[in-house]
Amino acid sequence: MTAEKKPFSVLRDFLESEAAGGIILMIAAALALAVANSPLSGAYFSTLRAKGFGLSVEHWINDGLMAVFFLLVGLEIKREVLDGQLSSWSRRVLPGLGALGGMAMPALVYLALNAQSPESVRGWAIPTATDIAFALGVLALLGSRVPVSLKVFLTALAIIDDLGAVLIIALFYTADLSLPALGAAAALLAGLVALNRLGVGKVWPYLLLGAGLWAATLQSGIHATIAGVALAMTIPMRAGGENGDDPHSPLHHLEHALAKWVAYGIVPIFGFANAGVSFAGLEPRVVLGQLPLGIALGLFFGKQIGVFGAAWAAIRLGFAERPEGASMAQLYGIAILCGIGFTMSLFIGGLAFGGHAESSDAVKIGVLAGSGLSAILGSIVLLRCRYSSS
Repeated sequence: MTAEKKPFSVLRDFLESEAAGGIILMIAAALALAVANSPLSGAYFSTLRAKGFGLSVEHWINDGLMAVFFLLVGLEIKREVLDGQLSSWSRRVLPGLGALGGMAMPALVYLALNAQSPESVRGWAIPTATDIAFALGVLALLGSRVPVSLKVFLTALAIIDDLGAVLIIALFYTADLSLPALGAAAALLAGLVALNRLGVGKVWPYLLLGAGLWAATLQSGIHATIAGVALAMTIPMRAGGENGDDPHSPLHHLEHALAKWVAYGIVPIFGFANAGVSFAGLEPRVVLGQLPLGIALGLFFGKQIGVFGAAWAAIRLGFAERPEGASMAQLYGIAILCGIGFTMSLFIGGLAFGGHAESSDAVKIGVLAGSGLSAILGSIVLLRCRYSSS
């Protein structure tokens, strides 16, 4: 019997590139910690603070390069919703409910520990995010021990999780608005929509207006990375290809062009710039304070309780089916891995406490601790599931 030809799928490319990118991200994070606690720490932190063209190097990374990351996130969300793993209710229900539970419970855990601290409450969204690159990097290390259906479930859940993070950033981490800049951004967005409606198939006009949209959004008070998602929503994905969509559409071309640059370049650079925390002179009250504890416990306990609890209930009540070939114990292991919140958690932490050095260090400690514990325990559970069933 000849093997059935696999249909075109951005998801498979996404799984492969993001898994490898996740491993590089782990190396970048470890390197950042090493440099920040070495004789090179002074050069490391001074380079991040150095300014050019009106912004510091750190801001160019977090506001500029990460806008490209969010552009890719937006393209993937649009692709999967229109013609992918999120294109029907039956496909959305299990990862969707898992994502909702996985955003609500970590926030509740964080608030339970920080409700009495008004200056810390602003960080409630930090543990709500899942880092798809890091999580898939861990799964890549586990190899065939994890069913493909669970990798698809994790990817779909993380995509919905990213959409939730984008909404949270837009709604809760917006500074004072500049109406002229906001008006310019709205006009540029209208221009992008017009290009889409007119059927413009070249990518460069969208990118040209998108650059202007980013600049206007940066000045408007809305975080500049939102421009990346808004731009992605206007990139055409023509219907009618052999497998339900056109693999030669502008969306696919741009997505494939960006995927490796983001996975192997932008995300590791972000990790290197944001994971570095110096432990020199770090007081116990910072390490064991409510802020890092709320983040770490939110990621480690809140994520696994929220994701697995919602998924278990959906399966038990007949709203969804268990991923093919996977046991509930393996699903639990994946739920634990959802507590790896590295990239997006650090990003939201920067928005919440970017102007306060001590709080920023506390965020990094909480994110690293919660993500590390989730990666270790999730891997152990998935390994034990495999060996106990073989």
